[in-house]
Amino acid sequence: MSKKITVEQDIQHPETRLYRVVASRIEALIREEQIGQGSRLPPERELAARLSVSRASLREALIALELGGLVEVRGGSGVYVSAALAVPAAVEAGPGPFEVLAARRLIESEICAIAARVATDSAKDAILKAVLDMEQNHDNYDSNELADREFHMSIARATGNSALAGSVAHLWDQRGNLWHRLKEHFQTEQLRKETLNDHRRILEAIVARDPAGARSAMRGHLERVTRTFSRG
Repeated sequence: MSKKITVEQDIQHPETRLYRVVASRIEALIREEQIGQGSRLPPERELAARLSVSRASLREALIALELGGLVEVRGGSGVYVSAALAVPAAVEAGPGPFEVLAARRLIESEICAIAARVATDSAKDAILKAVLDMEQNHDNYDSNELADREFHMSIARATGNSALAGSVAHLWDQRGNLWHRLKEHFQTEQLRKETLNDHRRILEAIVARDPAGARSAMRGHLERVTRTFSRG
């Protein structure tokens, strides 16, 4: 029977990132069970159960280990050990992608509601331009990413509150290598189309001066992204 490994007791400091603890536990599991280079790890569902963590935290940990060169995530196949575990892998500091998404759901949803109440015509034009830029750069990853960021920043600037705009900029700047690798693995063409549709709905609610609708549209958008990346 597989041994169940818990991680909660390893979190002794409030700033310790759960996914970093999980990454260390996966390394320990590979050593203890002598899973050799080129061998496949147990399926995500099984690993999450054995470690008593969510699929989201597990996925962040696996991506961190992949960035450290210790595992390889193969879409549709599984996760494979790609290097000998001589030393613990270096794991990216800072909040994980799902922490950032959770913060964005709270903050950007309310910002969106404020923007729906106070946005000027020129502010709405800026949001529309970002949507059009995303459409025009659908197949260009870098340009599409910049337009996506500008969409969310334009909404924040539409509130007229520079502190809120700064908060959104900070959250977007927290999207490090873990985020981009996660997106690389699990973003699909369907998700990209749905993101664009979400952005149109958000814009429509802001233009209609519908704070409740704008809040709901933004929250729904970020919840869907979270579900896709944690379960995809």
